[in-house]
Amino acid sequence: FYSAYNANVHRGIYGLAEKATAAYEQARDRVAHFIGASREEVIFTSGTTSSINLAMQLLKEQIRAGDEIVLTVVEHHSNLVPWQQLAQEKKAVLRFIPITPAYTLDFKAAESIINTKTRIVAITGISNVLGTITPLADIIALARKHKAYTVIDGAQMVAHGKVNVGTLGCDFFAFSGHKMFGPTGIGVLYGRRGLLEKLDPTIFGGEMIKEVDLEHASWNDLPWKFEAGTPLIAQAIGLGAAIEYIEKKKLYLREGYLQTLRNYTVAGLEKLGATIIGPKQGAPIITFTLPRIHPHDIAQILDRDQICIRAGHHCAMPLHRELKVQASARVSLSYYNTKTDIDRLLRGIEKVYNVFGVKSRG
Repeated sequence: FYSAYNANVHRGIYGLAEKATAAYEQARDRVAHFIGASREEVIFTSGTTSSINLAMQLLKEQIRAGDEIVLTVVEHHSNLVPWQQLAQEKKAVLRFIPITPAYTLDFKAAESIINTKTRIVAITGISNVLGTITPLADIIALARKHKAYTVIDGAQMVAHGKVNVGTLGCDFFAFSGHKMFGPTGIGVLYGRRGLLEKLDPTIFGGEMIKEVDLEHASWNDLPWKFEAGTPLIAQAIGLGAAIEYIEKKKLYLREGYLQTLRNYTVAGLEKLGATIIGPKQGAPIITFTLPRIHPHDIAQILDRDQICIRAGHHCAMPLHRELKVQASARVSLSYYNTKTDIDRLLRGIEKVYNVFGVKSRG
């Protein structure tokens, strides 16, 4: 894009601008097809965080004092803090669906928490810490029964399987490009068309305007109504290329491979004495601790062998407090990983034990 047809979109009628516009809108078509949406329902943002914040802003005027916003205790900060701010501003009430001792979402509790006072249900599809797969279809159906809006944090879902927002029946679905082999700095907010048509934009200027006079303005058609200013052109085109790659390789058909790799990793870590923080069956996100060794030390020692894991609270401080765990280490697996990679990880864990003079079970 930058070397061959770098131009702004939707504005110029010269060749470069027309080529850039066509590539940008083709990326939107690819996203729409990939998630089972119409192109009018695909809004480009800078990432999942931006998408959730946009959803919050769009729904702000639907909230009154005393309304309830339902989240879960496993949420990433990006799907917690925006709703905290909205609740404070509107004097709404936050309520949280707990997890069971088996690290699954407590649906029985959800059935009592989501009620006639619920206005918004904002929930992750897969926990970025536990790998817990939430019962989205049931939660969304419960929310719709009580006429509540649903906002789904799908950042982990798009990385680990096929998503169809039409089948899910949610109102909003947010995700990022960098979780699915695309560039950083690009995300998507899917919004149900009928709802988007009723809601007012929150950012103004540029492409989101249809007509303007000195006193008034009218808004463009969907989806441009919610894409003010110069969009993230190169990033969107890069996301389109990533989706093209995923579909060409049919990566979303390899969920069984990822589950096998997850089971292999969990078994190896447990053999070495690691405590797994997560359900028996879940997404290929494996969080663990080692006895008497801080997760930051684990990550730093593994990094010497170019083994990259995450350590800390993973942008989920409340969940770690709920679990009474100060910090944890996390392994995230993808389609390109192999058992050879996991064997290297396990040998690295043995090195960690040796450095600290702690005896492993392996």
